[in-house]
Amino acid sequence: MRVAIIGGGPAGLRAAEVAASAGAEVTVFDAKPSVGRKFLVAGRGGLNLTKAEPPALFATRYLAPEAPADFWPRLIAEFPPEALREWAAGLGIETFVASTGRVYPREMKAAPLLRRWVETLRGLGVKFALRHRFAGLTPGAPLALEFATPDGAVRRDAEAVVLALGGGSWPETGSDGAWISTIAGLGVSAAPLQPANCGWELAWPPAVLAAAEGQPLKSIAVHAGENTVRGELLVTRYGLEGGALYQLGAALRALPAPTITIDFKPTFTTAQLIAKMGPITRNFPAEARQRLRLSPAAAAILEHTRGPWRTAADFCADVKACPIVFTGPRPIAEAISSAGGVRWGEVDTDLMLRRLPGVFVSGEMLDWEAPTGGYLMQGCFATGGRAGAAAARFPTRR
Repeated sequence: MRVAIIGGGPAGLRAAEVAASAGAEVTVFDAKPSVGRKFLVAGRGGLNLTKAEPPALFATRYLAPEAPADFWPRLIAEFPPEALREWAAGLGIETFVASTGRVYPREMKAAPLLRRWVETLRGLGVKFALRHRFAGLTPGAPLALEFATPDGAVRRDAEAVVLALGGGSWPETGSDGAWISTIAGLGVSAAPLQPANCGWELAWPPAVLAAAEGQPLKSIAVHAGENTVRGELLVTRYGLEGGALYQLGAALRALPAPTITIDFKPTFTTAQLIAKMGPITRNFPAEARQRLRLSPAAAAILEHTRGPWRTAADFCADVKACPIVFTGPRPIAEAISSAGGVRWGEVDTDLMLRRLPGVFVSGEMLDWEAPTGGYLMQGCFATGGRAGAAAARFPTRR
């Protein structure tokens, strides 16, 4: 069985590994001079492979409204977080669970793991065709593939294909979303790619930037629509960044005017804050830094975007519910991941395109999103594994 994997990111390499282990003759095609570039970029922060959570809870972190309700629970149960840790151990990479539950390689580096992974793939007989940019596909038996290379156009064929071309974030790694138009020409529908796990923009008053740029907003609660998360944010020149905001991306995109409300003191009630402010009748932000232990960044945001306040009660109401209206998200090229992609109605449970028998889709090409924290990597491994296994047994799937 000849299987072509198009894309050498985590989903593609996992698909190659599973297909080759099942006995398929596998070739990985990638537009870049080397594979795993997005994997290496993800490793700049230590390579958060997964998160130590029960599979049932883990599966709830994936947002894919059009997917079958049981898709993610079944997929994560099939390849749970512990399985990913065991896979890394099989490559000789020890992992550990941080206090946040996030799982990292002991070395906190991606390169050693990637080198061993590629060595393992070569040992399984996987071949690599680099500097091969996917240019098209013609249905049939076999499937005809077209690539653009430095030496000109090249045609290859395969009995099954796994598409693992990524989303639209980090285009320098090859994940540029150019495949959208290619599959559209084949009649496959995809939701537009949008930035996910990204910062959001607003025009801060100069006084806020002077006092708060680069400063964190810690231990806060952030509301968007019906959603509330706790965590941290970072004040940036263009707006706000941070994990609490990443979890609210889908909610913000659904709002006609993307707005969050920040509770700077979620562990206190408004009445408790008013009591702490005492008889103060002026200079509320300055007094709150001492009396409420309000951070300098929070005080600056309140002082220069809200008010004036007549009473401490008015001020404390804003401390508990400070609205921030965004102009939009940061560009998709800067996002950690992207939302959108091949619609779920286009694929079956094995992630094979219904319109193109023998062509499977994996990773961020599918229309799903998840917050940072190990969920993205786990999702790519799990979808890549399922697609690779199904491709290896096509057309005798059961």
